[in-house]
Amino acid sequence: MFDNGYFSEFGTFSITDWLGHTPHEVLAKNFGMPVSAFAKFPDHEVYIAKGPVPPPLPEDPEPGTLNAPPLTHRYRLLAQAPEPFPGGTMRVASEMEFPISSTMTGALLTIHPGGMREMHWHPNAAEWQYYLKGSARMTVFGSGGRARTDEFGVGDVGYVPQGYGHYIENTGDDDLEVVIVLNNGTYQSVSITAWMAGTPDLLLATNFGVKESVFEGMPGDAVIMPE
Repeated sequence: MFDNGYFSEFGTFSITDWLGHTPHEVLAKNFGMPVSAFAKFPDHEVYIAKGPVPPPLPEDPEPGTLNAPPLTHRYRLLAQAPEPFPGGTMRVASEMEFPISSTMTGALLTIHPGGMREMHWHPNAAEWQYYLKGSARMTVFGSGGRARTDEFGVGDVGYVPQGYGHYIENTGDDDLEVVIVLNNGTYQSVSITAWMAGTPDLLLATNFGVKESVFEGMPGDAVIMPE
């Protein structure tokens, strides 16, 4: 994943293209070599080159090559113990778990048949989804009554704008697996069950126009993945 959509290969350059458009006299002066050394250099960009197959890497690297960088660029998400819920499991890798990922949070949701990712929203990030396994239905809700429901299968991609309410249902007979990416390294998720549990029943009853007793049986905290 890229953390923004502005990158383009046309926003950078190939060194073969640059050297191909530079006079050989300038190259000779720059690299301290004779002009003849650049006679057979290509005069255009070499996008994909074909050459000999590289030899195998040494089994015993030279001293120093195993020094770890200050921050690793690899995070084994499946090695992380999943957080279990009645309707499935969730693994989250934010900046807290994966410090170098300061602009993105990754997650893997496994939703059991009949389960769902409860109604929630992310106040600080948009959400991208890639469906790895199973079948799903997602409804996204925005202000002004804007709502959209779509069906998803293996290989499909979903998107939720920042701050939009949404939920994901497993509509199949097998586990649903979804990779989630949020464009913020700080993971924030607001559960509608937790939000309503923290609101006085009297206020809820006044807004919905029903008796307070209606809300007594609701969850007292976030459910995340109900059955």
